[in-house]
Amino acid sequence: MNKINYQKQLDRTLEQLTVAGGVAPRLLLHSCCAPCSSYVLEYLSEYFQITVLYYNPNIFPKEEYQYRIEEQKRLIQGMNDSGIANKISFLSTDYKPERFYEAVKGHEQDREGGKRCFLCYELRLREAAKYAAEGRYDYFTTTLSISPLKNAEKLNETGRRISEETGIAYLYSDFKKRNGYKRSVELSERYQLYRQDYCGCIYSRNERYSAIKG
Repeated sequence: MNKINYQKQLDRTLEQLTVAGGVAPRLLLHSCCAPCSSYVLEYLSEYFQITVLYYNPNIFPKEEYQYRIEEQKRLIQGMNDSGIANKISFLSTDYKPERFYEAVKGHEQDREGGKRCFLCYELRLREAAKYAAEGRYDYFTTTLSISPLKNAEKLNETGRRISEETGIAYLYSDFKKRNGYKRSVELSERYQLYRQDYCGCIYSRNERYSAIKG
């Protein structure tokens, strides 16, 4: 079975929007952090009116969660000040880590990139779809596929399933393509963004630090 090229699917969607013209559609973009969102915002702000949703109950500890929110807001302000085509809005949620622990119960010992991560994808994408439905957005998606460590196929499969359940269009993507990750590193340097050294949850942090120790 051939793998789906999600970048080409995104290309087709953007081409259709360009041909159609008119008012830019509204996109609810789930963001995991400022560095990962930087390229995505630069790329998509020409085509969409974007609201960034920061919903990441997996982040540990709370201080890390708050710091990542502030970095996200600082990036958005900087990009808006730079004169992008469509101004970016921001939306965040309260810190509720119990939702993450409940969602991944029984998978605490999974290696990074396994079933625990897939459950975390779904938790965050479902919340994004809920906000998109309530706000009557045209699309929802996530920045997560920009990371070389994230499973773009699983992310898009999850987004498709949630889209079919909710009726909110999912914007298919694989943002790491076309040097997207490299560009996010460049933009992180330009805006002097904090780049964390672990995905976010206590399990990924422990795995990361264990690897460093030896």
